[in-house]
Amino acid sequence: MKFKLLTLLAALALSGAAIAQQQGVSKTEITVGTIQDLSGPLAGYGKAVRNGMMLRIDEVNEQGGVNGRKLKLITEDSGYDPKRAVLAAQKLVNQDKIFIMAGHIGTAQNNAAMPVQFEKKVVNFFPVTAAREMYEPLSKFKYALFATYFDQMRASVATLVKEKKISKVCTIYQDDEFGLEVVRGAEASLKTISLDFVEKTSYKRGATDFSSQVARMKGAGCEMVVLGTIIRETVGTIAEARKTGFNPIFIGSSAAYTDLIHKLGGKAMDGMYATMTVPHPYLDEASNPIRFWANKYKTKFNEDPTVFSVYGYVILDSFIQAAQKTGPNLTSDSFIATMDKITLPADIFGSPEGSFTPTKHLGSNKSRLSQIQDGKWKIISEYYKLD
Repeated sequence: MKFKLLTLLAALALSGAAIAQQQGVSKTEITVGTIQDLSGPLAGYGKAVRNGMMLRIDEVNEQGGVNGRKLKLITEDSGYDPKRAVLAAQKLVNQDKIFIMAGHIGTAQNNAAMPVQFEKKVVNFFPVTAAREMYEPLSKFKYALFATYFDQMRASVATLVKEKKISKVCTIYQDDEFGLEVVRGAEASLKTISLDFVEKTSYKRGATDFSSQVARMKGAGCEMVVLGTIIRETVGTIAEARKTGFNPIFIGSSAAYTDLIHKLGGKAMDGMYATMTVPHPYLDEASNPIRFWANKYKTKFNEDPTVFSVYGYVILDSFIQAAQKTGPNLTSDSFIATMDKITLPADIFGSPEGSFTPTKHLGSNKSRLSQIQDGKWKIISEYYKLD
């Protein structure tokens, strides 16, 4: 009996030591880190992602937290600069001692910051970028939720080319890993119908003048333009094209799927296509659960939610589901073990189901096509199925 008691006490001590040694987890709290653009070209996205995350954290904390632990969110600003993202990651990982990095925005920024995290076994959880590097090559510390830019474009471009009987396709893209992923996906799609770009032109991150790029594409007689662009580059490119009488079909990725496009660009943006994974929550068209959620969001932040608010909310909700299933002994290893067998159900916003295995760290490769019609995004396809 005495031996059994000693064994039990030793096991409890080891369990307690494991929790004590786990960075970012205490008896009462789980520390979550995120890096957003709060001051750079994607500040409109970054603030909305952060707000969506904060809303979900407030909800779960009001309900007692996750297995008795409250969540604490620490946000750092990268300004959409990979060097600043590294400094932010170093602070969050080494100084704030976060348990997990959730919803970090930007492809180049994530690629720069991940090595800092992985040294301390900090999982990169559902970053706000759809680049393949967010889950490839396979790593126990990398999990992505939504269809990649590559798969989005691979699924949609050839379909639209055939439907519109297009023969000349061009692209303008941001000269970094984000823009290149959009281009690669479109090239893979065009290859299936024996086409290639007749003109490729790029710009540096932060550029504001796209007149020379538009002139090149117009000169090549492009009938469709694939946009490896985000907010102001999308608006700037299309506005310049319309001004010069150049009116091809424009198609972008989920990075350009935002209400900011039609709000900033006005009527000139009508007709633009973009791939997407989660619909924008227009309140006059929303279901009752989304309207209820949106009213909570507006009450807290005094602004309407966007699709990026939804991303932040869904990312934190997914983390909460996985952490809850992991149980009270929350460590990096136990969390990873849960993630490697979890299925996240479709949510109120219309996101597809996400499932993971030890060799599959992308939740879903499904995307749909949307178009701006009369100043609003309208979904115009079912989810594309990819091999």
